[in-house]
Amino acid sequence: MTSPMASTSRGRKAADEGARRGQKDFVGRLTDAGEEALQRITELPGGRRAVTAFNDLRNRVDDLSKKVRGIDELEARVSKLEKELASLKRGTTTTPRRSTTRRSST
Repeated sequence: MTSPMASTSRGRKAADEGARRGQKDFVGRLTDAGEEALQRITELPGGRRAVTAFNDLRNRVDDLSKKVRGIDELEARVSKLEKELASLKRGTTTTPRRSTTRRSST
C-alpha cells in the first residue's frame, strides 16, 4: 500500500514533466516557424538586405549595451576620486603669504 503523499508527488512530477515536454514542443515549433519566416523573408526582394541590416543592428545594440555597463564602473571611480579630492582640499589649509616690504638699499 502506498501513502497518498507518495502518489500525489508522483502525479506532480509526471505533470511537471508533461508540461516541460509541452513547453519544449512549443519552443521547438516556435523556433521552426521563426526559421521558416526568415527563409521566406530572404526570398523577398530586398529581404536579404533587411535581414543583414537587422543582424547589424543586433550587433551594434550588443556593443552599446557592453559600453553602457562600463559606465557604472566609471561613475563609481569618478565619485571615489571626487571624494578623495574633497578630502585633500579640506586637509590643506592655505595661509595667506605675508607681504614684506623691501627695503631699498641706498
